Amino acid sequence: MSVPLLKIGVVLSTMAMITNWMSQTLPSLVGLNTTKLAAERAGYPDRSTGVLPANPEESWQVYSSAQDSEGRCVCTVVAPQQSMCSRDARTKQLRQLLEKVQNMTQSIQVLDQRTQRDLQYVEKMEMQLRGLETKFKQVEENHKQNIAKQYKAIKAKMEELRPLIPVLEEYKADAKLVLQFKEEVQNLTSVLNELQEEMGAYDYEELHSRVSNLEERLRACMQKLACGKLTGISDPVTIKTSGSRFGSWMTDPAAPEGDTRVWYMDGYHNNRFVREYKSMADFMLTDNFTSYRLPHPWSGTGQVVYNGSIYFNKFQSHVIIKFDFKTSAISKSRQLDNAGYNNMYHYAWGGHSDIDLMVDEGGLWAVYATNQNAGNIVISKLNPNTLQIIKSWTTDHPKRSAGEAFMICGTLYVTNGYSGGTKVYYAYSTNSSTYEYIDIAFQNKYSHISMMDYNPRDRALYAWNNGHQVLYNVTLFHVISSQEL
Repeated sequence: MSVPLLKIGVVLSTMAMITNWMSQTLPSLVGLNTTKLAAERAGYPDRSTGVLPANPEESWQVYSSAQDSEGRCVCTVVAPQQSMCSRDARTKQLRQLLEKVQNMTQSIQVLDQRTQRDLQYVEKMEMQLRGLETKFKQVEENHKQNIAKQYKAIKAKMEELRPLIPVLEEYKADAKLVLQFKEEVQNLTSVLNELQEEMGAYDYEELHSRVSNLEERLRACMQKLACGKLTGISDPVTIKTSGSRFGSWMTDPAAPEGDTRVWYMDGYHNNRFVREYKSMADFMLTDNFTSYRLPHPWSGTGQVVYNGSIYFNKFQSHVIIKFDFKTSAISKSRQLDNAGYNNMYHYAWGGHSDIDLMVDEGGLWAVYATNQNAGNIVISKLNPNTLQIIKSWTTDHPKRSAGEAFMICGTLYVTNGYSGGTKVYYAYSTNSSTYEYIDIAFQNKYSHISMMDYNPRDRALYAWNNGHQVLYNVTLFHVISSQEL
């Protein structure tokens, strides 16, 4: 921008010089010098005939004068020769001056054109510079906005990762705990060796008691190692397509090793026949099964098989029944006090799913709702032999807003729906009596889940999805605290 401004300065300076020169030179060239005129007027006579040039040949000449009859003055005047005009010095000076003025006018016009052109160039450059300045401001603002967005994104990511910090801290301690378990197992091995050597020193009952105590300690160690926080659910594996839209199927998590029987219950009410398949392979590939007729129809899809018995909610009641497959008889029944039933506090999909029984690493649970808890979920730990409530926890999550629910390691996980896109979004820990909102998505392949239960032995979720029996593997993040040992 400095070059056009310099040009304008040169033009203005040149025009000022020309104006100054013309003001000083033009009067003297045309004979208008005020000092000379005053001197000449002082030497002229009063008569008009005295106003004559120094050279008579270059001016008008008076030859005679007289008066007419009326007293007027009559003069005889001879005009100068026409050829003298071309030799008139003043005329020549005027012509030269005119040519100079014309040349100057042309120069000024050229300068004016250049000035206008430079001015347009400067204005154009000024617009470009202003536009560039605006762009720089926009870039700066966008840069600030982008930095702000990146900062927000990083902050949000940090907020997501922040809950993992205490988990990671506890995870560091897990290695030490595993070493402790290893030392304990080695100690148990040495104790077993001692027992083997001292077989003759103990009677059968004492020996059996000591072995049972060791087995419980080992099982407790294994449960603590197996437990963890749910962090992921795999894509579903379709095992079979059979039955109606609603139903349940399961295996026994407390069954002895090698027992892979599958139990199958079609429908959610007004049915009392349970199918038993010898293995998962038989369930998948054949229709060979043993049928058990229950003494009462079941309600909902919240049944569970545990340690050789099936636990179910009797239809149109809040009674829980324990049915033993070996004896084909009811071994225990008990009312679940205050629990809603008969579609009072069902899951979002309905189906008389008021009472949901489930098993995890800690044992048998019942999930339901009561009027006293305003229809929100209640979790009760049950004694599997007597069906008495050991302890209950009240939550603030409405039962009817839940799609399905399952227990893992003492934590109840609740889904946000049963159809379309689904995820696990609420978790209540009975160990700490606290809850949190989470976001674990999983594929609802057939768009209508009416049953979902966790099997701690398989570490898998069993689900009934619109007439399809499917399995989900789960990912657990193991957290073991020293207080649990």
